[in-house]
Amino acid sequence: MKRILVLLFFCIPSYLILAHSYSLKASKTKADISALSFIYKKTTLFLHEPFDSTLVAPFFAKYPKLKYLKPEVVKLYRKHNYQFLWYDRNELNEFADLLYSKINNLDQEGLKIRVPYKEKMQTIFQDYDNRKESNLEIELLMSSLYFFYFNRVYKGVAIEKTQELGWYLPRKKQSYVNRLDSLLQDPSLINKRDKDLLGQYYQLKEALKNYRNIEKKGGWSSIIWPKKTKSLKPGDTADVVLQIRNRLYITGDLNADSKKNWYDNELSAGVLHYKERNAFTADPILLPKHIKDMNISVNERIKTIMTNMERCRWISPSLIKTQQYIMVNIPSYALTYFKNGKPALESKVVVGKSLNRTVVFSGEMSEIVFSPYWNVPSSILRKEILPAIAKNANYLAKHNMEWVGDKVRQRPGPENSLGLVKFVFPNSFSIYMHDTPAKTLFQEEQRAFSHGCVRVARARDLAVAILKDDKNWTPEKIDAAMNRGIEKTYTLKTKIPVYIGYFTAWVDRDGTIHFYNDIYGHDSRLSELLLTD
Repeated sequence: MKRILVLLFFCIPSYLILAHSYSLKASKTKADISALSFIYKKTTLFLHEPFDSTLVAPFFAKYPKLKYLKPEVVKLYRKHNYQFLWYDRNELNEFADLLYSKINNLDQEGLKIRVPYKEKMQTIFQDYDNRKESNLEIELLMSSLYFFYFNRVYKGVAIEKTQELGWYLPRKKQSYVNRLDSLLQDPSLINKRDKDLLGQYYQLKEALKNYRNIEKKGGWSSIIWPKKTKSLKPGDTADVVLQIRNRLYITGDLNADSKKNWYDNELSAGVLHYKERNAFTADPILLPKHIKDMNISVNERIKTIMTNMERCRWISPSLIKTQQYIMVNIPSYALTYFKNGKPALESKVVVGKSLNRTVVFSGEMSEIVFSPYWNVPSSILRKEILPAIAKNANYLAKHNMEWVGDKVRQRPGPENSLGLVKFVFPNSFSIYMHDTPAKTLFQEEQRAFSHGCVRVARARDLAVAILKDDKNWTPEKIDAAMNRGIEKTYTLKTKIPVYIGYFTAWVDRDGTIHFYNDIYGHDSRLSELLLTD
C-alpha cells in the first residue's frame, strides 16, 4: 500500500503537468485553426468563388428596367466564370465609386435621362455598411449599370430609333464586355478620351460646358429691335446697339463690351464673326432675322449641342480614317473633301427641300460621269414634266429633252439640270451629287431647293481634286470631257466613301462652335426622344 501511495505521489503531478501541457497545445492549435479560418474567409472574399449562375434570372425579374442588358451581363460573367468583379478586399472597388460618380453626372455627357434604380444606388454608396460585404444583388446591379452607362454614353439610342429619325449612316457595333477588365485594373481610363468616340464629340462637350457656364451666369436677355428700324450698319447710333454688343460679348464674338451705342469697327468685327458661325452671309448689315437668331435662348443652344453630341455617338471614328472621303453636312449646306486627313476642297451645296429631303446615309463613289444625261425620275415626270407638256407642246424641245420609250431624258449640255458632271455612289435612295446650271442658288443663305440630290457649287474643282493623282486625267482633259456634249462615264480606281450627315452644331478646327438651322426638324424629334428616354 505504501508503495502504491509513493507511486501515486510521483505519477499524479507528472500527469497534471502532461495534461496542462496538452491543454496548452490544444488551445494553441485551436487558436491557429481559428486564425487560419479567418484568413481563409478573407481570402475567399477577395478571390471570390463562383456564384450560382441560376441567380441571374431572378435578379432581372426584380429589376425589369435593366432586363434588356441581360445578354451582355450574362456574356460578361460567362467570360469570368461567374466570379465577383466589383469587390476588392471585402468592399466595393475603386471603379465602382468612379462609375457611380459618372452616372450621377450624365449631364456632363450631354445626357438628360432617367437612371434606372438610382435611389437603390444612392442607398448602396451613401451607407458604408452596404459596401462592406460581397453581395450578389449589388454585384449584378453594378454590372448592369456599367453596361447602361457605356451604352448610353458611347453607343447612344438604339439603331432602330435612329433609323426612324431618318439616319441611315452606318452605326458602330461594339461590346463593352472586354473593356471592363482594363477599367478594373486602371479606373482612371474612364476619364480619358475614348478612341471609340468621334473627336467632334469631345469638342462639343467643351462647348456644352461653356454654354452651361453662360447659363449659370444668367444667359442673355432678348434684344428688343425697334419696330421702325429696318437695318443697322456701321456708323449708326442706336440704343439697341448696347444690347447687341452685350449679347455678342457674352458668347465670345466680342472680346470686350465697350458699352457704346455706336456701331463701330469693333462691333462690326463681332457681327461678322457671329454671322460666319451661324450660317449667315458675311456682311456687317444687321437685319431683324439676325436679331431673331441672337434671341434664341442659351437653353435652346444647350439642347442643340446635346442633340449633336448624341449624333456623334452613332459614328465610328474608323469611318473617317480612310485615305480620302467626302462629307456633306445638310444643315450647313456644305461639302468637304478630305484627303490624307486634311480638307482638300470645300464647297457650298444645295440639298433637298423639305418635301424632298436629302437622306442621311453613306455610299461609295465609284464613277464620275462627264456631260451626263438627266434621266427624269418618274415622280418628276408625272408631277412636273407631263403637266408642262400639256400646257406647251414644245416643252421638251425647249428644254433639250427627248422621249426614250416611256421615259424622258435631258440631253447633255450647259443647260442640263445635272450640269456638266455627275458623281455616282450607288444607293437605294437614288441620290447622287452633281453640277448645276443654276449657280445663283449658291448665293442664298438657305439652300434647300433640290429634289433630294446634292448640287455642288465647285463640281468641276471636285472632279479635278478627285482625279489629281490619276494619270489618265489632267484639268484640261476634265474640262474637255465636261463640255464635249457626249456622255462619258469613268470608273474610279479607288472608291471614295461619301457621308451625308445632319449636324446642326459643329465645332471647327479653331474651336469655334457653329449653329445651323434644323431645316428638316430632325433636332426637335431627337431632343424629345433624349429627354424622355
